[in-house]
Amino acid sequence: QVQLVESGGGLVQAGGSLGLSCVASGRTLNIDTMGWFRQAPGKERQYVSSINWRDGSTNYADSVKDRFIISRDNVKNMVYLRMDRLKPEDTAIYYCAARRISKGNYDYWGQGTPVTVSS
Repeated sequence: QVQLVESGGGLVQAGGSLGLSCVASGRTLNIDTMGWFRQAPGKERQYVSSINWRDGSTNYADSVKDRFIISRDNVKNMVYLRMDRLKPEDTAIYYCAARRISKGNYDYWGQGTPVTVSS
């Protein structure tokens, strides 16, 4: 099992920046990919970004590309999401997730941290 705990959410004005963190514990050696997802009120959860735990390669949803940066610290078992030029439509609960198999389903999820972007 892998446990994930997010932190860093909050309220920010449009155009501002915010950083999220996620710490993984447990059987972290089994992790292949860490990702961030978000779910806005009344909407389905959507993919935001992901990073390969071993080689650090990254992917982003088109809606956040060039505004968000995902990074990791393998020693601390941390994954980060730096969010710049935030927009009101970025308002959501942000979830950290991990999967054991490349391109497979995400197996583990955090409890989520809220991000609110005011206009």
